[in-house]
Amino acid sequence: MMTSQTLAVFPLAVFVLAAASLDARAEPAKADLVARGAYLARIMDCAGCHMPRGPDGAPIVEKGLSGGTVGFELPGMGIFWPSNLTPHETGIGSWTEAEIATALTTGVRPDGRVLVPVMPWPGYASLSKDDLDALVAWLRAAPPVENMVPGPVGPGTPAPAPFYRVTAPGN
Repeated sequence: MMTSQTLAVFPLAVFVLAAASLDARAEPAKADLVARGAYLARIMDCAGCHMPRGPDGAPIVEKGLSGGTVGFELPGMGIFWPSNLTPHETGIGSWTEAEIATALTTGVRPDGRVLVPVMPWPGYASLSKDDLDALVAWLRAAPPVENMVPGPVGPGTPAPAPFYRVTAPGN
């Protein structure tokens, strides 16, 4: 026989069970989203620039996308090192998902600095919303790695780390 207490608890129990069911379904969906993001990061070759390299030039895989150790000098612009893309405070840890998506698709960081042409954001501008969400989810799910990458230096300024020199043909 149902009492008034049983009837009062019944809706709460149904809500808790439904919420648990949604959480159980959300976990695989989140895992699928992160897996899709990992796939996209691989084919977009994010590690080609943002993964540190050892003295022999080999990628240091266990450091993830914690920032490139080799910068790029662009004529008249200076030298730039690929940033830390992990969710650590020395990386994109303080950025919102929307700020990450904006940087990836417009080339503008939260601090207003425009990313240099070496970062192929114009190509990423056409990512679908689903793919962009997956890439951001994967970046957020990565282990945070503390690694302060050198900031950009202006033309003629001494470089604090190794870099590639990009030159136009004929120079």
